[in-house]
Amino acid sequence: MTKPRLFRLWLVLGSVLMILLIIVYWDNVGTAHFYLHTSLSRPHTLESLPTPGQQEEKEFASDVDEFLDKLLSSGSKQKDLSRKKTEQSLLASGKPALSHLEESVRGYDWSPHDAQQSADQGQQQAERRSVLRDFCANSSLAFPTKERSFDDIPNYELNHLIVDDRHGVIYCYVPKVACTNWKRMMIVLSESLLDGGAPYRDPLDIPREHVHNSSTHLTFNKFWRRYGKFSRHLMKIKLKKYTKFLFVRDPFVRLISAFRSKFELENDEFYRKFAVPMLRLYANHTSLPASVSEAFSAGLKVSFANFIQYLLDPHTEKLAPFNEHWRQVYRLCHPCQIDYDFVGKLETLDEDAAQLLRLLKVDTRLHFPPSYRNRTASSWEEDWFAKIPLAWRQQLYKLYEADFVLFGYPKPENLLRD
Repeated sequence: MTKPRLFRLWLVLGSVLMILLIIVYWDNVGTAHFYLHTSLSRPHTLESLPTPGQQEEKEFASDVDEFLDKLLSSGSKQKDLSRKKTEQSLLASGKPALSHLEESVRGYDWSPHDAQQSADQGQQQAERRSVLRDFCANSSLAFPTKERSFDDIPNYELNHLIVDDRHGVIYCYVPKVACTNWKRMMIVLSESLLDGGAPYRDPLDIPREHVHNSSTHLTFNKFWRRYGKFSRHLMKIKLKKYTKFLFVRDPFVRLISAFRSKFELENDEFYRKFAVPMLRLYANHTSLPASVSEAFSAGLKVSFANFIQYLLDPHTEKLAPFNEHWRQVYRLCHPCQIDYDFVGKLETLDEDAAQLLRLLKVDTRLHFPPSYRNRTASSWEEDWFAKIPLAWRQQLYKLYEADFVLFGYPKPENLLRD
């Protein structure tokens, strides 16, 4: 048998095996209901003509895409009845039990979140998405990674995209933007975590340690291990068919919130990994306690100015990328490569959450956990930045400028001038 025939036989057998595996996988996890159909990213420029071998590979990949597209679309009808039964069996949400410090803290509002969608909410979403698309296409705004395609994004940078195949939802989580409770919502929707053999029904019943355990969630970066060379094709189909959303907040306020939670509260991990180097580099401390409790007892704490110095230090990211709690949103969620269907903001969290749940058609059985009223407020910015030199503030704005512009946050002129 000639080599071309052997190659074609191997190709056919491999394709059949992969298709069977995909069918088995979809039969296990269920397909989703696709409420929004959007295109992936903006068009790319034409490339040079492929060689015959490359052309065959592209045609084969295209056939796989077409097959999976049909498989996904047809599967949604078969799963509709079972999904409705599941929805009817879920308990009506009431006052959740408090089992963690996060939920016990004063300021939660337990009143029902049944706000009706105002006439301009749809227009507000259209404007947010329009601003995002326009600046992604506008050459006047330049930032790293802006011009790359989705295929250019390294696999490890896709770890913030959580997938719910049952409802056709993709959520890009941004730390310090209500992500703990949105992760809880995704666990309830996807039924990815069991409690005594049954899926969780109330988001606040899910222990915090499980919420932030990466093994709890199906994320895009895990696709390669499951699907190999087909992983990008599957991602693109899901990005085309599924409802994609993220929540953002004022970039400077997010930084203040990250500083408060990671350096003003005792946190051994962040003390060892971040606070100790900051205190040595920017506060001239050479001998530091081994634990955060000892450091706090001795009055050794990272200042907000130390934190800003760390962010602006060009050597910081030569050692490792920014931690996710202060990494820019455009680096976490790739908004110029992924066309998001819904852009929520922490400043309008209650209204946006209610609108999104209506869009996903789960609002009758699931409510977003009550919001904390004492969030880090934008009105605090002037106080927090009062002792930060003007030059540092201006450099910090340039570092986070893309997040300000892409998501429609006004430039904080009062902080950037004397």
